[in-house]
Amino acid sequence: SWCRFKRKSRFQEKKQSASSGFAERSLVCGKPPSPRCEFRQLYRMNNKQRGLALIFNQKHFQQELRLRERDGNDADKTNLTERFQELGFEVQSYDNLDEKNMMDSIQKAAKRDHKDADCFVCVFLSHGDEDHIFANDKKVNIKKITDLFRGNECESLVGKPKIFIIQASQGKIAEEAVTGMAADDDEITTYFIPAGADFLICCSVAEGDISFLCHPVDCNFFIQDLCETLKHQGSTLEFTKLLTLVNMKVSTRTQSSNKQMPCFTSMLTKKLYFRPKEEQTSTPSGSSSIQS
Repeated sequence: SWCRFKRKSRFQEKKQSASSGFAERSLVCGKPPSPRCEFRQLYRMNNKQRGLALIFNQKHFQQELRLRERDGNDADKTNLTERFQELGFEVQSYDNLDEKNMMDSIQKAAKRDHKDADCFVCVFLSHGDEDHIFANDKKVNIKKITDLFRGNECESLVGKPKIFIIQASQGKIAEEAVTGMAADDDEITTYFIPAGADFLICCSVAEGDISFLCHPVDCNFFIQDLCETLKHQGSTLEFTKLLTLVNMKVSTRTQSSNKQMPCFTSMLTKKLYFRPKEEQTSTPSGSSSIQS
């Protein structure tokens, strides 16, 4: 699972140590990283295009699945489209696709030439189950989708961020509200994350948990707070820090005494900023919507 932490092997520790060696060498004897070293720690985001953002809006489902309609999806899709266009993305949205058409659209995106793009984004607004997302007619394994964009499958995205945002339940358990106290904690814990460089998997809930709608507007806690944060800080705040801020916002919300806790798994190797492009490198962004 994307949100399940595992213990690292010696090989993985060695590999991680090698990848971060240049940063460690910059800190020898207390010397701060040079400007050139700092630049190398940032993703290059000055290509001709920001990149493609796919949004799969699964509002209706076939009767045999016995899944309720997702009334908040249209508002979420509109909000996400506006936010990603503001960041310079070419947005393509799809409504109520079956598994075949959804996978065809994703495979088409994976085969696309992304050499002039900064990155790639894919969003799912749907019902879900552990490690799966629902199309109109059946559920699809999330790893089957993300594997299409690994370096050996999509060479034009090698070294570029590949961001997957999943608004869906990953089970049926609701987070309980507990009382906590603020405290300093100097303990450092290391986690092992799944292989595959430059992926960022953002989930509205952790594995096994249920995702809530916020009434009366019927939009999703996670998407609402993500879009609001993107609107105000999307072009200035480092993206994983922005997601941590979204986690904090969602964690303070309550639905019928239950809580929701988003999570993200980062396999990014550099810092990610969506700063505005300079005029000479910017290209018009647009959006299209396709219904089944």
